[in-house]
Amino acid sequence: VGSGEGADARWLAARGWTVVAIDISGVAIERARSLDTTGAITWAQVDLYADDVPAPGTFDLVSAQYFPIAAGDETTVARLLGAVAPGGSLVMSAHEPTGIRAHGRDPDAYIFPGDVAARIADDPDWEIVTDETRERGIAAGGGHHTHDVILRARRIR
Repeated sequence: VGSGEGADARWLAARGWTVVAIDISGVAIERARSLDTTGAITWAQVDLYADDVPAPGTFDLVSAQYFPIAAGDETTVARLLGAVAPGGSLVMSAHEPTGIRAHGRDPDAYIFPGDVAARIADDPDWEIVTDETRERGIAAGGGHHTHDVILRARRIR
């Protein structure tokens, strides 16, 4: 989700995954498609904020890395969760709120991986595997994003 020019999608495909990479930007999808020398990845322009996920409930892995979701956008959260097949995983990461605040943005304006974890914590269909903040080190050239918040949740049924 939010594949951009496809680095994560190509990484997964190189490790044997069958990948459907989606992004809102047609330009990013075309660039990604041109960089895909294997032709093994399905590239799709999808606006997850407005469109349904292709083939909901069928993905063994839904990866949303630094994918901004506006506070209160429960529809997008439901689309992400709904895309995961039984036995599959949702993996989300975001910059820690401190780093977002350092760039003049209000972290309260976004849904974070921990917010999604809280939504599914009591759901018997989900198991939270990881819900934590991890140090990522200083970004090249310095920077404010030294920690990320990570969620890995497995859909049991």
